[in-house]
Amino acid sequence: MGTPEFAVAPLQKLVEQKCNVVAVITAIDKPAGRGQKLSYSAVKEYALTQNIPILQPESLKNENFLEELASYKADLQIVVAFRMLPKVVWNMPSKGTFNLHASLLPQYRGAAPINWAIINGDKETGVTTFFIEEQIDTGNVIFQEKTAILPEDNIGTLYEKLMSIGANLVIKTVRAIEANEINPVPQASIPIENLKPAPKINKGTCKIDWNSDAESIHNLVRGFSPYPTAWTELVLNNEKTAVKIFSTTFENSNYLLTPGTITTDSKHYLKVACRNGYITINDLQPAGKKRMDATAFLNGHKIKEEEKFE
Repeated sequence: MGTPEFAVAPLQKLVEQKCNVVAVITAIDKPAGRGQKLSYSAVKEYALTQNIPILQPESLKNENFLEELASYKADLQIVVAFRMLPKVVWNMPSKGTFNLHASLLPQYRGAAPINWAIINGDKETGVTTFFIEEQIDTGNVIFQEKTAILPEDNIGTLYEKLMSIGANLVIKTVRAIEANEINPVPQASIPIENLKPAPKINKGTCKIDWNSDAESIHNLVRGFSPYPTAWTELVLNNEKTAVKIFSTTFENSNYLLTPGTITTDSKHYLKVACRNGYITINDLQPAGKKRMDATAFLNGHKIKEEEKFE
């Protein structure tokens, strides 16, 4: 059960390892793009190439869906980046239903664990397989795999890294369940001093607050690059232009500038004052324009003295 690309990697690994994938459950087709053509989920795209039966229920409690699901007589269900399941679904297989989650549970329960690990400046994260229970992301842990978050990582690079590690962990988990060689551990027994949530991302979450400290803003940009992307507004005479920010560096310093104030040589660098230093913007995209580096932006946009970010 899964929808995005993150769920394709473990599905592909299951197929390559000759596991008997009897069916795939994924999101319904949705209109996308200018022509509003029906778009398939990444999981459906892959399942079609492998001739795997595909179920796309609007409701996971629909009687017809439940009958069809039961007819496959699956021993085990695997969930990767899907949606919350009713008990009648996750309790159906004889060997249970496990989930692959992109954090070291119980840390970062929720919809966006990879983003929040970067935003919070963590140096380490990982993936967890756990049996699904009533409360979301709270079931007994089967296996975990750790990996470092490097200073140069953003959501794009860390997503790819965890997708690969997660696919291998799914296979390890399936084989261990198959051989009856598991010893699930309650999450309450895993010592975590400071539990952090991973709530869903929205446009407001992605807006830069220039009153924040330099490192926090830098990590926010990393946590949303290349998608959905941190953003800010370029302001001149009450006219505002939305600007996406893809890449930054930061420096801590003492200064007397108001947060959001722009400092530039008008040729090569574009720095913005924040609470305790400066953010240097390396790659950006003003509304209606292509993504560009700071030099290209400054070539086409002469920063005026009163102009600022907010």
